[in-house]
Amino acid sequence: MKKNILVIYYSQTGQLEDIVRNIAKPFEAQKEEYEITYYNIQLKEDFPYPWPSDVFFNTFPESYLQIPKEILPPSEEILNKKYDLILFGYQVWYLTPSIPIISFLKSGYAGRILKDTPVVTISGTRNMWMLSQEKLKVYLRDLKAKLVGNIALVDRHDNYTSVLTIIRWLTTGQKEKSGILPAAGVSDEEIAGSVKYGESIERHLKNNDLDNLQPDLVKNGAIEIRPFLVRVEKVGNKIFTVWSNLIIKKKEKRPLLIKFFKVYLMTAIWVISPVVLVLHLLTTPIFWFKRQKQKTYLQGINLK
Repeated sequence: MKKNILVIYYSQTGQLEDIVRNIAKPFEAQKEEYEITYYNIQLKEDFPYPWPSDVFFNTFPESYLQIPKEILPPSEEILNKKYDLILFGYQVWYLTPSIPIISFLKSGYAGRILKDTPVVTISGTRNMWMLSQEKLKVYLRDLKAKLVGNIALVDRHDNYTSVLTIIRWLTTGQKEKSGILPAAGVSDEEIAGSVKYGESIERHLKNNDLDNLQPDLVKNGAIEIRPFLVRVEKVGNKIFTVWSNLIIKKKEKRPLLIKFFKVYLMTAIWVISPVVLVLHLLTTPIFWFKRQKQKTYLQGINLK
């Protein structure tokens, strides 16, 4: 009997779709053993792409506070089928799973699809995904899904270069290299090479050994933890909590507050972030063991 594999994702630029389809290739290559279904989450009212700058920043409070929008229902075929494995592709918006992903997870459909099913989460991000994954773990736990693996593909350029390229990409649609700036996003080579993770997942599924999948993925480079960025995320979550709640509560001042937030965010990236980096480096000897323990935890799939 064929095993049923479901690939869930939401992708505006096409990058995440390329990633999940590459990871699914080992299953596609064995049609006699696997039946693959792709579910592209669709919002009833989708976001624009490329993003107008004002819309991009105006999405912040709802993104961070995980306020859902209405999604189009999955097909009856998807809702009524039991899956042996789900590959769950997601993006990170403002240190949080994207609004389309949150909208799916908070819909009544997610429980029907994910309950009692092994799930491998797959993200394609600029570089800060770690605490967003922690938020996603909570949703999967509450929906009674079984998280068995995690793969995080990121832009390998430095933090400041990737800020410039991602803004260029999202607001103009240009991913390619231009001038002194490299191409944005996860490299084509890394996306193509992600098929190796699919091979590992397929092997563990075939051997009924998904409980031991994550160490194999980590060994093959599926997870890179940068302690400095974990620190930046923690600071960012505290700041975003204040800003998002302020903007939501002060509805009449929202346009002005969004403008202030945009200025603050750029200042934080270019001025405050380097200060955090220096402090991080200075305290490395003191917190080395703590950070190693944190790294091991974040590479895993368990929830504290």
